[in-house]
Amino acid sequence: MNEFVETVVIGAGPIGIETAIELQHRGIETHVYDAGPVGHTISWWAPQTRWFSSNDRIAIAGVPLHTVDQAKASREEYLNYLRGVVDQFHVPITTFRRVVSIRPIDDSANTGSNDSDTGGGLTNGVADGQTKAESALAPRWRLGISRRAAATDHDPPPDYFLDTHAVILAIGGTDFPNRLGVPGEDLPHVDGYLREVHRYHGRNVLIIGGRNSAVEAAIRLHRGGANVTLCYHRDQLPDDGIKYWLRPEIEGLIRSGSVQAFFRSRVTEITEHAVSLETTDDDGKPHRRSVEFDDVLPLIGYRQNTSLFRQLDIVSDLPSGAPLYDAETMQTPRAGIYVAGTAIGGTQSSRYQIFLENCHDHPAKIADHLCRERSSRADSKGATHQSHGDPERANSPRGDQGLRQRIELQPES
Repeated sequence: MNEFVETVVIGAGPIGIETAIELQHRGIETHVYDAGPVGHTISWWAPQTRWFSSNDRIAIAGVPLHTVDQAKASREEYLNYLRGVVDQFHVPITTFRRVVSIRPIDDSANTGSNDSDTGGGLTNGVADGQTKAESALAPRWRLGISRRAAATDHDPPPDYFLDTHAVILAIGGTDFPNRLGVPGEDLPHVDGYLREVHRYHGRNVLIIGGRNSAVEAAIRLHRGGANVTLCYHRDQLPDDGIKYWLRPEIEGLIRSGSVQAFFRSRVTEITEHAVSLETTDDDGKPHRRSVEFDDVLPLIGYRQNTSLFRQLDIVSDLPSGAPLYDAETMQTPRAGIYVAGTAIGGTQSSRYQIFLENCHDHPAKIADHLCRERSSRADSKGATHQSHGDPERANSPRGDQGLRQRIELQPES
């Protein structure tokens, strides 16, 4: 027999952790799995990278986030905070285990019915011979789990299986760096992530991109003693794509020549020692040059690993590949499969719309929906039970309404 856990959260990022805590508060057994460590996406940020959002907007589960100088939290401070929250609420998490497959245990999990009881018109189907009450919390999904945690486009076969009633996909949307689509981009000195700034000291570094990640990297590497060149395909840096505190500094560095910038330029090929650039002149004619670089950092965004979404056939036809889901319950067209956090945005373009700070309501929506299933099952059996689905339940970490209003009126991310 496979082990059974009532609910599984895939993804130990902030919203995954917050969802697990919310479910635990409602008395729903939950276990979290992640292919990497706690806060995996944040862990690959360069050391001492700071959040763009204020601390109150990225705090979770009602636990305040304080920094020693009241500044926005750094990578290290936030990872430390997440570990503390996990320990405080005893969140069961298994790290470095990748969920590579999600399969229905029987046909009851394949599609939803039109029963309006669960909200939004997406409900669990019921196998022949079963009542809804008998099947409500029964195992519906079988998860295949691999001990090989490295993210690839082709996941390995599972090493073992786990049965569950409900799955929350809090997998984020930044699993792989975007590709340039040019020869040589797989060479070892080409990296879609900014690493420890110290390693670039005295080296010639080409940064490809012109928005926040690329601009912040250019500033930090210049400060760290690197010789930085910025390559961007437009006429100038975008007016609306750079944080206000970064723009004056990068523009000053470019004007002074401290950071060289190639605008209207694209990389056409990368070799072991040089990069071929094509720049469009004012008259529209292309000009080609070859420049030597020690490191090439294409900081042009990231894409989501949609393998689980594709398996479940819940991918929308949007360019982002965002999953299909009911905004009231966060349930997908597959009964018992939910999405949470930035995973709902799919692969977002440079104009991000979904951030941690506007996803804090997802855990409560999912918990409310699962509690309605549990209450329905108990009611049909004539049991006396406590209503765990009460949205004003005192022990549930709901956050404060004032913060939600400020986030809506003035997003920071």
